[in-house]
Amino acid sequence: MDLKAIKTFHLIAKHESFIRAAEELNYSPSAVTMQIRKLESDLGVTLIERGKPFRLTEAGRLFREQSLPLIRHMEQLQAIMADWETGEAGHVRLGVTEPTASHRLPGLLKTFLERHPNIRISVDIADTPTLADRVLRGDVDLALCSSPDAGEELYYEALFKEPFAVLLPENHPLARKAAIDARDFREHRLLVTSAVCPYRRKLEMTLKDAGNVPADVMEIGSMSALKHYVAGGLGIALVPEISLDPLPRGTVVRPLGEGLSVDMAFGMLYPKTGAPFTRAATRLYRFLKHELRQNALNPLAVSGYSAVWTGVERGRS
Repeated sequence: MDLKAIKTFHLIAKHESFIRAAEELNYSPSAVTMQIRKLESDLGVTLIERGKPFRLTEAGRLFREQSLPLIRHMEQLQAIMADWETGEAGHVRLGVTEPTASHRLPGLLKTFLERHPNIRISVDIADTPTLADRVLRGDVDLALCSSPDAGEELYYEALFKEPFAVLLPENHPLARKAAIDARDFREHRLLVTSAVCPYRRKLEMTLKDAGNVPADVMEIGSMSALKHYVAGGLGIALVPEISLDPLPRGTVVRPLGEGLSVDMAFGMLYPKTGAPFTRAATRLYRFLKHELRQNALNPLAVSGYSAVWTGVERGRS
């Protein structure tokens, strides 16, 4: 059956007129008549009684009732496909690391989905090496993460640097200091993330270059969990500033001293092949790229910074 003929039939039944249906469709009356004859031939029944007054046959009334949901569904499907073609519909698989997954992304995705309600997004939270592998395999379309190990098949687009600060128990000896220097780490237990975490590797390289690798290191497998272990009095940790809103009870935050920086590049990861982005994925990519760069220029717009720096300034006073 021809969907166009079914829609024509419904329009004829609505207006109870072949001529008015033809005018609305901008068809000739003969074209409308031919469509209905073809539809009746396909169905093997007569749908409309010929002559006046206009009247549907019993088969026509049944067909009208049963085919109406089909027409509505097809119209919805056509609208969905039109949205997909323009990038207003589709499914995007997004990978992301912490702390962005918990602290930056929720608000950004809320704004994006309010603008594009027919786009569906799945969020895959993992570390950078895992996300790089998933991008390569095509399990995610793009990822927000730190810079991965060099590779010819991936393209990394840095968007901003993630600033870090030192989180300490409020009764820790170093809490009296206005800023924490590299040598301060040597004699105190340092809580770190897993060995594959780029943040940990950057921290270890920085402390090694400064000649102040701490003897007492405790590994905590989750970046987002570090602050809770500090609050429990187990040690000190370098954590992303954005993850410190609110500060855990019983902790204080201090900036790193001059010459000591573990700020990490953060950006977008996707295949060099172009893995061709769908239009929906392209919309999300452009939105996140713009918003994350804007947030880097205006950090107070991102939840976390205000509370962190208030605590830092208190520590300097």
